[in-house]
Parts: sequence; structure tokens; C-alpha cells
Amino acid sequence: MTKTTRARYTLEFKQEAVRLVEGGQSQASVAKTLGLVEQTLFNWVKASRQGQLKGADSKPVSAEQMEIARLRAELARVKMERDILGKATAYFAKGAK
Repeated sequence: MTKTTRARYTLEFKQEAVRLVEGGQSQASVAKTLGLVEQTLFNWVKASRQGQLKGADSKPVSAEQMEIARLRAELARVKMERDILGKATAYFAKGAK
């Protein structure tokens, strides 16, 4: 039997995830994009609204790491938009015949 370790997230990562949700994205899409369980993200949003959001006591995150996380989230959002536009184009092209 293998022992699984619990994932530990930095405060900056949690704040960015909460910012995405409060920016208008659904919790489900943000959780999927970041590879989180929806309940975990829900707990972070709730803690943030109560002013009790805390991060893991691990090494600090560099500016480059924060930028990489932000760019990954943006890339995932843009890919999702591209896929939706591709499906819409195919749908309307089929109806134009």
C-alpha cells in the first residue's frame, strides 16, 4: 500500500485561483484548469471572503513562477475559447448548406 502525500499550495497560488473565480469564471472551470478538486477551490473562496486564506509554509514563490502559473491559466482559458469557436463555426457551416 502506498502512502499519498497531501498537496500543499502557496498563498499566491490560492489567491490567483480565487481571483479567477471572482473575476467571473466558474469554480468548475478554474478547478479543472488548475487541476484542483472543486471542493478545495470552494473552501479557498470561502476562506478568502472571510479573510482567513492561508498558504502552505513552504519556500516563497518567485515572480517567474507566479507568471508561469498565470500564463498557464490564461492559455487554458484561450484554448477553451478556441475550441468553443471551432465547434460553433462547424455548426453554423453545416447549417449554411
